[in-house]
Amino acid sequence: MHDHSNIKEHMKVIGADGVHVGTVDHVDGERIKLTKNDSPSTEDGQGGKHHYLPAGLVAEIEGDTVRLSATAANAVDMFEEAE
Repeated sequence: MHDHSNIKEHMKVIGADGVHVGTVDHVDGERIKLTKNDSPSTEDGQGGKHHYLPAGLVAEIEGDTVRLSATAANAVDMFEEAE
């Protein structure tokens, strides 16, 4: 279990494959909220939404980068959208 208090605003989030997933907005309990402008826009052209990643995906924190245990594509599949 990692100490999520080490995860700070504006840290980069990358997948296990080194591919950029997003940017941390803040940690919300057991979820990491990503910034809206870094989230993929929706098909209807309404722009990005806040996405949350389960904090349990965090493999390690290296400097200002959060590395996940999942690849970027798998992490995106696990996004939870804010209501």
